[in-house]
Amino acid sequence: MNIESALKEAMSIEGALGVALVDYESGMSLGALGGGPQLDLELAAAGNTEVVRAKQRTLKSLGLQEEIEDILITLGTQYHLIRPLARARGGLFLYLALDRGRGNLALARHRLRALEAELEV
Repeated sequence: MNIESALKEAMSIEGALGVALVDYESGMSLGALGGGPQLDLELAAAGNTEVVRAKQRTLKSLGLQEEIEDILITLGTQYHLIRPLARARGGLFLYLALDRGRGNLALARHRLRALEAELEV
């Protein structure tokens, strides 16, 4: 599955507000769908890059030999889900913003995991 197809699939998740595939080395988005005035995906991609980097530094400082499966940020009306792609060279992550009232967090996590397995970058 290519990037465009993966992003379209992610946007089909019930409650999806926006999705991006992000290079956390540069903070640049390789592709994005959705978003809008209330959700600037380019800004979110850059900001979430810092979240991923901070968590990786923390794991290293703690001496944990673990990989991040996903990072969840819970807001009053939204879930922000960050899923680093374990198979991707160069450090990529999927970022999904989900409406809390319409989305199902467990299903969204499951769908992103499945997308990761099918995505070719």
